[in-house]
Amino acid sequence: MAALIEKLKKDIHYIEGMNSCMNCGVCTAICPAAEFYNYDPRMIVDSVQRNDEEVISNYIKSDVIWYCGECMSCRTRCPRGNTPGLIIMALRKLAQDEGTFTCSEKGRQQYALKKVIDTHILERGYCVTPDIVKPEMHPEQGPVWEWVYAHLDDVYERVHANYRKPGPGALRQVDEQSMEELHKIFDITGGTDFLKQIQKCSEEKAKESGKDIEQYFMSVYTENNGSHSE
Repeated sequence: MAALIEKLKKDIHYIEGMNSCMNCGVCTAICPAAEFYNYDPRMIVDSVQRNDEEVISNYIKSDVIWYCGECMSCRTRCPRGNTPGLIIMALRKLAQDEGTFTCSEKGRQQYALKKVIDTHILERGYCVTPDIVKPEMHPEQGPVWEWVYAHLDDVYERVHANYRKPGPGALRQVDEQSMEELHKIFDITGGTDFLKQIQKCSEEKAKESGKDIEQYFMSVYTENNGSHSE
C-alpha cells in the first residue's frame, strides 16, 4: 500500500475538504458523532495533513473513519474552511479501494450496504421493497412491522398498491428500459466496479473467517463489540 497519501490527495473530497488545519478543535466541539463515539475529527484532520503514510494506513484499517454521519456541521464552523467530513469520505474511499475496510467491524458493514443496493435498487429499482426488509432483522420496528408482514396482501389493497406488477400504482414493477438505464448509470459512474470490489473483498474476508457469505452477511449486520462509544 505504497504512496497512500498520494492516492488520498487525488480524491476530489480531499482536495475540497483540506486547506490548513490549525488544530483549534471547533469541528470536534460541534460534531454530533464525537459526542457519542470514540471519534475526534480534529485529530484526524491534523494527523492527515502531516502526510504520514503509517497514520493513513492505520486510519483506513480502523473503525474511526466510519463513525462520521456526514452531517457537515464541521464545515459550517471551521475558521480555515476545512471540511473534515469530506476528508473522512476520502479516507473511506481509500479504504474501499485498498480493501482495508474489512479490517474493522464498522468497515465490514459495507457489505451489508452493498447487498441492500444490489437487492433493492439494482434488482427492483426501489431503495426499499417490503418483502426484503425482514422483521427479524429490524427488531426496532416492533410488533407493527411483524403485523404488516403477516397481512401484506391486505395492506397492499388498502394503499392501492400494484406491487411488482406492470402498469401504474405504488410499488409497481419498474419497466425494463428504466432498469437498463439505472444499470448504465452505475456502469458509467464506476458504481458497478465499486460494488464488485466490495463483494470481492468481503468474500475473501468471509473465507478467512471460516464463514460462507450469508453467515458473513449476518455477522457484519449484527456484530457490535461494544468498543465504539465513550
